[in-house]
Amino acid sequence: MSGLETRFSGNVPENYDRGLGPFIFDYYAKQMASRCASLAPEEVLETAAGTGIVTKYLRDCLSSHCSLIATDLNPPMLDYAAGKFGNDVSVQFETADACQLPFGDGRFDAVVCQFGVMFFPDRQAGYKEALRVLKRGGTYLFSVWDEWAKNPFAEIAYKVGAEFFRNDPPEFYKIPFSYSDTDAIENTLKGAGFCEISVEAVPHRQTLSDIALFAHGIVYGNPLYDELLERNIEPQAFCQKLTKALRYELGESMPLNAEFIAAMKQ
Repeated sequence: MSGLETRFSGNVPENYDRGLGPFIFDYYAKQMASRCASLAPEEVLETAAGTGIVTKYLRDCLSSHCSLIATDLNPPMLDYAAGKFGNDVSVQFETADACQLPFGDGRFDAVVCQFGVMFFPDRQAGYKEALRVLKRGGTYLFSVWDEWAKNPFAEIAYKVGAEFFRNDPPEFYKIPFSYSDTDAIENTLKGAGFCEISVEAVPHRQTLSDIALFAHGIVYGNPLYDELLERNIEPQAFCQKLTKALRYELGESMPLNAEFIAAMKQ
């Protein structure tokens, strides 16, 4: 996968989980876990699991007899996820690249990935790997963000960056919102060998109970932090500016929009 995985280290996992989880990931994680559980799977693989936000909801929703393996390319993120479970052995954590999975063919009933495929350097390769490890009749469930216009917090962050560095603003927040063409996604899935593909838009209105914490997560819970340092921008100054901009532009709540995709292996 991309070199971004090397930047999700240090305090980034905790800042990501605490500052971004409640505001942009939790609602969709619950949706993903519920959809997966409705399939009544016996073995589930999660890729790009990050800090285990979806993992926790999956474990809560799935049958106690269902095997769950959570993977991520970045060990510090996965270590943070594993820490949520303590001595609980009902989830297996394994460092793995979603584009080169270390599992045998036809093993899983479902493969789940929340907001991860946008970072795959070769998405069709990632889809082919999901197809390979799925059983016949198994389902690949994943989500992507819709465009900036429907997720304005990201564009606000980018614009604040542009104020600090007009000719070279930090680019990280463009990446997660660059893969919202569902026709293209469907064609790539078909090219990888999937069938019975469904796409559903899932809008949500998210309450912003602590804008300062959210802004802190945007800055300190992402590679954006490293981009700021590389440009000699003080992250705290950026964070303060971003907090004000979010409060002014969004107020007490914000719209979020994602696409949920389900694809079956014949």
